[in-house]
Amino acid sequence: MKTVYLETFGCQMNELDSELVRGHLESLGYSFTTETDDADVLLFNTCSVREHAESKAYSRVGIVGKRKKAGEKLILGVLGCMAERDGVDMLRRYPQIDLLCGPGELDKLPMLIDNVVRTAALEHPMAADIEDRVALAGNTSRRSAALSASADDLETLDLARAFDPDRATSGVRSAYVRITRGCNKFCTYCVVPYTRGAEVHRPPDSIVEECRRLAASGVIEVTLLGQTVNHYRYTHGMAVTLDGREQPQIGPGLSAFRNETVDDPNLTTFAKLLARIHDEVPELSRIRFLTSYPKDFGHDVLEVMASRPRICRYLHVPVQSGSNRILKLMNRGYTVEEYLEFTDRVLEVLPDATIAGDIIVGFPTETDEDFELTKDLLRRVPYKNNFIFKYSPRPGTTAINRFEDDVPLDVKKLRNNQLLALQAEIGAAVHAEWVGREVDVLVERITNRSPISDAAPSAADPRISLGAALAPAKGPRDHPSSLAVQISGRTPGDLITVLNVPTRDRAEQLLGTIVRVRIEGSGPLILHGRMVDLDATVPDKLRH
Repeated sequence: MKTVYLETFGCQMNELDSELVRGHLESLGYSFTTETDDADVLLFNTCSVREHAESKAYSRVGIVGKRKKAGEKLILGVLGCMAERDGVDMLRRYPQIDLLCGPGELDKLPMLIDNVVRTAALEHPMAADIEDRVALAGNTSRRSAALSASADDLETLDLARAFDPDRATSGVRSAYVRITRGCNKFCTYCVVPYTRGAEVHRPPDSIVEECRRLAASGVIEVTLLGQTVNHYRYTHGMAVTLDGREQPQIGPGLSAFRNETVDDPNLTTFAKLLARIHDEVPELSRIRFLTSYPKDFGHDVLEVMASRPRICRYLHVPVQSGSNRILKLMNRGYTVEEYLEFTDRVLEVLPDATIAGDIIVGFPTETDEDFELTKDLLRRVPYKNNFIFKYSPRPGTTAINRFEDDVPLDVKKLRNNQLLALQAEIGAAVHAEWVGREVDVLVERITNRSPISDAAPSAADPRISLGAALAPAKGPRDHPSSLAVQISGRTPGDLITVLNVPTRDRAEQLLGTIVRVRIEGSGPLILHGRMVDLDATVPDKLRH
């Protein structure tokens, strides 16, 4: 069995995990397919943070179960946070699942598949030993600060990745780079600290080397990933092998950010890491990072962003609520006032920065007054967009046991819709400020079948909706290469931008390149522009 179908649910962390899994399996002779019917091995990389992603994963598991009952010889594996959270109980509830692999054990996946193949001759899949089909961190997921190189096999997986820009899940010629994994924050609504374990920080030399290899393979944009990227701290000399190689180490407690000496030569902070990647890998045109925690975001990070032009001035900073009372119940560790002080400081140092956030509505005990405070916060911060979610109790979290889910669903839906409408107004204003300016756009895809009219649309033009602009493109047979098409990409500030090009051939030529665009119109989630020099030749170094 050598053909694999891999589907990813959830966040960017899972996308990177899937990319690493794919590269690892391909190096061992496996091939991959985008069609479930063509696969011998089906792997679902799952997320347990949002109910919707979890429901989709279980739906896929159910479909495969029916196929196996009908007699198809398939191997079904569940990877990621759902596997880690539910453990071997998932095998008992869903006997069609052959293997489980947690996010901290992905390096063991080939062994698990091999074990299942070797026992395939057995009449009942449960006849195989559980330990031969399961790799979960379990209660070892929160190891002590003594973690050293020998305890961390995932670093090898990161360093051995094979990147193919033509199939990048995160965008054309754009790649994710993990700098930390796990989390130490323990927000009451979140299961990540339990499924991904403690905060583990990779050695800075390894991160810089990975960025260098990606650039050599054709990547022009990297996004540094971590549950809390600005909490990246690496103390040199703490986790070293006998031959002197530095290894991943557990991150410090929150107190380390209160009395920190950022000029300590033995300490690499997030600001120093950003500066190193920018200065030592000049081939990278863009450097991004996700996700930022609003507290303990050092001024040194903003100074590095201001002084290094290839670091994108975009911050995704979840706030979750505008009520201090709700923030305390969530165990977020900051107040609304501290959050606003941070966003004000960002815009003071980086006036052209763009900000995105996350908000949960209907958290237990949320009153109308709490909700109005959240609306007030939205009006106060110039968010380009917000990811707004209705609270749903998640298994494995503190909140599910501590708080009654007492906000009625119809109230949650009403508040959710009100926030979406308010954010649409705010987003429209933020995007409208870019009309008339020139921006650099990394072209990522060919969008819909018919381009927007050449007439410059107004900021409120209903044609420039995100859904319409990014609808699936027609295939080559349905869309002659001589007809004008629309392409889409992102600015350094992560603003989605669409523009027309005269032919499909030209559009395909521009994929994965950075073009200069003059913005002529906007909407709540999108910009519309025109290439400054449509006939310019694409530099060879920016071609596929």
